[in-house]
Amino acid sequence: MSNSSPSSASAIVAKAATGWHDLKIEGHSLTKGLGIGEFIRSETFVIAGHRWRIRYYPDGAASDDADWIDVYVHRENNTDGKYIMVKLHINILDHDGEPVHALGKRSNRFDRCGPQDAVGFDRLAKRRDLEESRYLKDDCFSIRCHLTVRNEIRTFKRQSSATTLVTAVPPSNLHRHLLDLLTSQQGHDMSFKVGGETFPAHRYIVAARSPVFMAELLGPMKEKAAACIRIDGMEAKVFKAMLHFIYADSLPKIDEDENVEMAQHLLVAADRYNLERLKLMCEETLCKSISKDTAATTLALAEQHGCDGLKKSCFEFLASVDNLKAVMASDGFAHLKSSCPSILEVLVTNLAR
Repeated sequence: MSNSSPSSASAIVAKAATGWHDLKIEGHSLTKGLGIGEFIRSETFVIAGHRWRIRYYPDGAASDDADWIDVYVHRENNTDGKYIMVKLHINILDHDGEPVHALGKRSNRFDRCGPQDAVGFDRLAKRRDLEESRYLKDDCFSIRCHLTVRNEIRTFKRQSSATTLVTAVPPSNLHRHLLDLLTSQQGHDMSFKVGGETFPAHRYIVAARSPVFMAELLGPMKEKAAACIRIDGMEAKVFKAMLHFIYADSLPKIDEDENVEMAQHLLVAADRYNLERLKLMCEETLCKSISKDTAATTLALAEQHGCDGLKKSCFEFLASVDNLKAVMASDGFAHLKSSCPSILEVLVTNLAR
């Protein structure tokens, strides 16, 4: 009798279809002021057997994008309830209708799209940049949304007579749904008052992300039953960025010229509310941005908030005599001497080695 092992085989089947839809925006200047979160829909079009509409947000889909144009492609309600994988490219068209400039793309990534989901871009194009470009003519411009649509990849594994069907699992999009909950303000049960601005939020989500908020919002502290909590000692834009992190586990887009200053303020906020991952992200940004202008302030922050890695990077920068002289002549060094005098002794000891 033969003792041969069971045979096995597998096959990965991936099929995709592509297509595009051109959308012309006539009277661009008249669409401005429609309102944040308000959109204009295209006509319905069909790609890969699915019905789609483009949603054009002239004032951005969320408050963070007020100066930007956002574009999403929505899959219309399908009765089969199946998910598909979608990759989106968007180009601006020249006046002959040819794609000439890629505004955005989901490069090397498919987004999992349900029967009523969307794929698209926050901050696709800055409105001012578009208005100053040659692509806006007679108050009109056109974009092309190019879709690649793929059914979820399925792997068939055969061993002897048994067959197993395995569906590929896409990356988690939990952060997107939580951020949508924050920006839409649906179901909020509390708010924060910061610097004259009010930020609606969801008590249990905020509490779950921060031990400090957990104690304040769900513990025996006085804020437990408060509908609106006042936050002092923090700028509204810093709290807004921190709240974005609490929901999305990432930071919103920050202008390059504000990157270092925002990282400094967010490090203080992260330490205050025990958001360890956010604190490490800020440390990483500041480590890459140490200069003669920022070294003293950064070292003071590192000392005050227990950032050993950041402190080490500052000491390495100050090991250069030229850097040290320049920093000692800066305004930040006076602040360092007054707020953290003990750190100067450590600095001198390190330099003497």
